[in-house]
Amino acid sequence: MEFNLPTETIELPSKGLLYPEGHPLASGTVEMKYMTAKEEDILTNQNYIQKGVVIDRLLKSLLVTEFDYNDLLAGDKNAIMIAARILSYGKDYKAYFNGEQVEIDLSLVDMKPHNVEYVRGQNEFTFKLPASGNEITFKLLTHADETAIDQEIKGLQKINKENIAEVTTRLKYMITSVNGTRERADIRKFVDNYLLAKDARALREEYTRVSPDLNLKFEYTFPNGDQEDVDIPIGVTFFWPDA
Repeated sequence: MEFNLPTETIELPSKGLLYPEGHPLASGTVEMKYMTAKEEDILTNQNYIQKGVVIDRLLKSLLVTEFDYNDLLAGDKNAIMIAARILSYGKDYKAYFNGEQVEIDLSLVDMKPHNVEYVRGQNEFTFKLPASGNEITFKLLTHADETAIDQEIKGLQKINKENIAEVTTRLKYMITSVNGTRERADIRKFVDNYLLAKDARALREEYTRVSPDLNLKFEYTFPNGDQEDVDIPIGVTFFWPDA
């Protein structure tokens, strides 16, 4: 027998422009199915939870479009995650912020505005560091990059628990060239010894500016009456609303 399983088309914040021509994600959309009991098994898999891979396992299971998950940009992954939550459990998300329970309408989450002119198929950006004047190029990190960063940081923790070096490790994966050289050893040496704190901050700000993503914030009213857009807390109840 054949059974019908509904799917939805999800628009990616990158619009597919940062993926190589011919890549399945270059269309700017992905097809996703609705969650089934099989996916709830994934969510309760203690092995996945302990390894910190449960969300990725879930999203891989829900995606109908076939592509290498390692190629996925962080902003596009956020869009897929929000869509998966809405399709699975609805748009209303109860979370805790500032010591109280808040209800967030996930359907109001929209794409982050930006005025960046992307070159189709090119995930690389040029930036002149404002303090030192060094010219660099950098890329937006993919799932594969994030996995490699996590593994390197865990390795560093085993060597020295007091020196995690998370900031510099991420920068070493972001930067693709310094003053024309693309040698990884030169880039790592530059980050470790010559990258000024002012320049590192400016680079992170530029990275955020050019990154296609969702605006993962909601309006919160503080006890004194002030209203502010704050980050949506992604906690245990995001995919486990009954937890």
